[in-house]
Amino acid sequence: MTPSLVTFSLIAVYSAMAVYTLAFIAFTVDLAKRSSAAPVAVAATTASSSAAGRATALLERVVTDQPLAAGRSRALKAAMALTTIGWALHASAALFRGLAAGRVPWANMFEFSLTATAIIVGVFLAVQFWQDLRFLGAFIVGFCLILLGLASVNFYVDVIPLPDALQSAWLVIHVFVAILGTSFFALGAGLSVTQLLQARREAGRGGPGFLATLPSAEALENLAYRVILIGFVFWTFTLIAGAVWAERAWGRYWGWDTKEVWTFIIWTIFAGYIHARATRGWRGSRSAVLAIIGFSAVMFNFTVVNLFFKGLHAYSGL
Repeated sequence: MTPSLVTFSLIAVYSAMAVYTLAFIAFTVDLAKRSSAAPVAVAATTASSSAAGRATALLERVVTDQPLAAGRSRALKAAMALTTIGWALHASAALFRGLAAGRVPWANMFEFSLTATAIIVGVFLAVQFWQDLRFLGAFIVGFCLILLGLASVNFYVDVIPLPDALQSAWLVIHVFVAILGTSFFALGAGLSVTQLLQARREAGRGGPGFLATLPSAEALENLAYRVILIGFVFWTFTLIAGAVWAERAWGRYWGWDTKEVWTFIIWTIFAGYIHARATRGWRGSRSAVLAIIGFSAVMFNFTVVNLFFKGLHAYSGL
């Protein structure tokens, strides 16, 4: 073990948390500005129009896939720049931890939290090249900041040797793919929460003003379905890789260990989500609630199962 690398890792962790805090504040400022700007935009456009068609066109724009042009504020640009800087520091912290340990940095609760949150933020940044999901910044950065802070305070351990069962290439494959799946499930949960809020606003029951600058509930639902489908593919591979690794480590593919059971429960929830939406017509709030339940099960698996249930995966709570 190299103490200096451990020290560098901790410095990078706390620096990343400080930058993420600033990014979270900037994201919330942007949402606040959207909330104040959206009603003004509606009033101004309606007042300047002498034809009812102009007001109708604006209303259609609010509830269709194209959001109002309120998403390029200075606060949002600053938030994305800060998130990128924070992620670079965060990734450096995971890298230094891995170099200090001489292995991949996800062998215990602290290391998993450190690496998983870095990958979640990294996926959030990478997805922007495919779809503009910056409005989820406050959710993603806030979630990762809380998880990283709790892990640093409650789960921190010094670098220790790996248990025999973890000394395998499957540690790299199985856990990394699980983290990728979790990252896309987190995005899907954020989109589903936003979808529920947007559906409430579209039904005339009110909601935060910034929702008028976001895509429609239907568009948000379609985006959530796409990212959850990607996460489901990764989670399916996680389940398969875990079974193969279990056979190598313990001589059986499946043993009803608590961690194995909950991994399967999560797979079943999201399989039900995909099946119900595709074949049973589960759209709208029902699909969103099921997606949120699925991500809640992921977090339950990571926290409660790791900390309070005993089994062959007990080392994950170290």
